Amino acid sequence: MSTKENVQIVKDFFAAMGSYNERDLLALAAEDIEWIIPGEGWPLAGTYRGHAELTAVLKKASKEVEMTYPTPPEFVAQGDRVLVVGVATGKIKATNKTFKDDWVFAITVRNGKVTKIREYIDTQALARAAQKDAPGPV
Repeated sequence: MSTKENVQIVKDFFAAMGSYNERDLLALAAEDIEWIIPGEGWPLAGTYRGHAELTAVLKKASKEVEMTYPTPPEFVAQGDRVLVVGVATGKIKATNKTFKDDWVFAITVRNGKVTKIREYIDTQALARAAQKDAPGPV
């Protein structure tokens, strides 16, 4: 596939995530997709593999995190790699703490399917927003 086609696949994948259109999302994802979300101490960190884990992490995200994207992301591509550069603002629902996350997703597209996503995110900002305040002195 051409670089231009790979970018369109990633744009379609992001649109399907944004509207949570599970059918379109899974049609664009390889059955053995791998999504790596780095970090510790925040609800979505982990490595997710396959369609079942992909849908599970997106459902978890909708329950645990509110996010908005103040500006459209930038797509930069070469061959089968598409980098998506953006910023998200939001809050962790359990703590009601807000965050700003400047991020890059490194996405591999093969045979018309998203096969791998590796996020580069502000793990410290997300972990800080997920941290519950310690109880005060009794």
